[in-house]
Amino acid sequence: MMRNRLILIGSMVLAGVIVTIATPGKASAQQAIFEFDEIVVEGRIQKPEAFYIIQAANLSYEPVDPKPSFLPELLESVEEEPF
Repeated sequence: MMRNRLILIGSMVLAGVIVTIATPGKASAQQAIFEFDEIVVEGRIQKPEAFYIIQAANLSYEPVDPKPSFLPELLESVEEEPF
């Protein structure tokens, strides 16, 4: 009994596969074939070129005056009443 069922199910699956393969579906109707012809491009590749002319810089810097210390002002603000 079990063997007969397996043979029946196998036959049905095989028939379904054969029918699916034999009938063309919509997928094959929508396929498009693109043929691209050969294109020959002739020319010369340009290499990037850059020239830099840098003049000697005048390095005459003036000395910077050191900033005065702000510690005395900070101490005064701490010693004062806030309000």
